[in-house]
Amino acid sequence: MRHEPRSDNRGILDPGRLHRELRFRRHLPAAPLRRYVEHYWFVDWSVTGAFEQRVVPHPAVNLVFRHDDDPGSGSHGGVAGSVEVSGVGQRLFSITLAGAGRVCGVQFRPGGFRPFWRRPVAELTDRRLPLVPAPDPAGVCAGDDDDRRRALDDFLLGWAPEPDPSADEAMRLADEIRTDRGILRVDDLARRHGVSTRRLQRLFLDHVGVGPKWVIRRYRLQEAIERAAAGPPDWAALAADLGYSDQAHLVRDFTAVTGVTPTAYVRSLHAG
Repeated sequence: MRHEPRSDNRGILDPGRLHRELRFRRHLPAAPLRRYVEHYWFVDWSVTGAFEQRVVPHPAVNLVFRHDDDPGSGSHGGVAGSVEVSGVGQRLFSITLAGAGRVCGVQFRPGGFRPFWRRPVAELTDRRLPLVPAPDPAGVCAGDDDDRRRALDDFLLGWAPEPDPSADEAMRLADEIRTDRGILRVDDLARRHGVSTRRLQRLFLDHVGVGPKWVIRRYRLQEAIERAAAGPPDWAALAADLGYSDQAHLVRDFTAVTGVTPTAYVRSLHAG
């Protein structure tokens, strides 16, 4: 069982600026929830002007509790708080923060929200829906990090997720895709486990919300983005390492998702 949350910056564009200007941290949930939940993520901010953060989403559902301490200047247009279920986003996600506020988020493991939702997760893909009923976000985001963790633990344990062997299988397979760079095609995964690609497609759509091919490409692209943030890589070698047919394919994929070319992204991180 994991004892620390992930410390990578996968999916976060310009992570250095995020960590400089906002208080961002991750925590693990209570032990019984770790089979379903990747981590909790907390963000506190107090900014002058506006702060825009862009994220290349993971193949994961997030539950987001937001409370604006200064709602009149925030991007919620005067709404002090909200609780949303955010399905897997296939496009770049951007949010603008202003004033001061707090977010307490739950990132589920790919496949981990299905036992709570109890319906096909594909119906949430590219959607953000209010969660009703839900606890007051001001209460969930109150106090220190331990208080917030306990509030999220109590809420999720009270939701009573239903054991689901298919969800367990989807979570194992998605984690295998993330950690094993040798999986470059759905056929690779299907042959390894002696199942058909059609079955994998149905399993992932129902429990993850997107198909296995999309999951493979997203994890590989997130790795490329993280490697780029560490310094200009050898793009041709990186493309080959991540299973792209050539450098041009990686450049097209990177640009389509982030809105900038890989070289422009690297330059933007070191501008000024």
